[in-house]
Amino acid sequence: MAEAYPWQENLWQQLASRQQYAHAYLLHGPAGIGKRDLAERLMARLLCHKPGLDACGDCKGCHLLAAGTHPDRYELKPAEDKKTVGVDDIRELISFVSKTAQLGGRKVVLVAEPPAEDMTLAASNALLKSLEEPAGETILLLLSHQPSRLLPTIKSRCVLQACPLPSRSQSEAFLKSRLPELGEAECSELLALSAGSPLTALRLHVAGVRDQRAAVVDGVKKLLKQQAGASQLAEGWKALPLPMLFDWFCDWAQLMLRYQLTRDENGLGLEDMRKVVQYLADKTPQPKLLAMQDWLLQQRQKVLGKANLNSVLLLEALLVQWASLPTAR
Repeated sequence: MAEAYPWQENLWQQLASRQQYAHAYLLHGPAGIGKRDLAERLMARLLCHKPGLDACGDCKGCHLLAAGTHPDRYELKPAEDKKTVGVDDIRELISFVSKTAQLGGRKVVLVAEPPAEDMTLAASNALLKSLEEPAGETILLLLSHQPSRLLPTIKSRCVLQACPLPSRSQSEAFLKSRLPELGEAECSELLALSAGSPLTALRLHVAGVRDQRAAVVDGVKKLLKQQAGASQLAEGWKALPLPMLFDWFCDWAQLMLRYQLTRDENGLGLEDMRKVVQYLADKTPQPKLLAMQDWLLQQRQKVLGKANLNSVLLLEALLVQWASLPTAR
């Protein structure tokens, strides 16, 4: 059964109390706040034969769903050899939607991993008809981390439902319950690295992100001290997730710009890079820093769009420009 999170309780009360449901919902919000669990919980209730606040857990529909064999549940996923949902995947979805529900109730479609915005443009256009005229009592649940990347025509055919973010105290309580071995400082660091999303923080901990971050920070410091070269560091970082690396460098560039404008030493980010951020902000002309930020954002967009990039060459280009930021004044 999907987990229920305390920060979703008010929204869940609203969703569960509805007598009628729209044919499509777009559940949106940052990654790592529990949208998938919320969608699974709603799907279970929609497919239950005698739901209360939640699915009953005892009817035939609930048993089939728990076993992963419910004939009226469909999850849209890319083919095994693909990273994103394509037109052929949408054709299979349309075939499912066009059929009658086998248990005589609703059919529910989940679009979650990858999120809806990662579909190809052709797939997004092919999905429109299913969103506009789903056959029978079919309900589509789409998840999105970045709804701004979705076609306006997709969004206009769905009920847009913002998913609540946990408060700082809720995120900390969640992490401490899952990772009791970590201290307060380590939990705070994980939450900072995950932009406050507790499930992302948990995933980052499992992936060893704090050790990865320490290695990257050490490499950046050595680069600026000319103790390591760009090509050497790029080769050593090639196994690290590119989106994560670009997120960090974008964040550091933004912190540098903020410091140039405010001179606020309390806004220099995490402790591990504060002195470096302050040093680069003091030594980098603002036009040069703005150009660097523009380049970072452009490359980050390519990375998020899953462009076919040579990660080592891209990282080397990043590090060469980063090393050239400090300018004698």
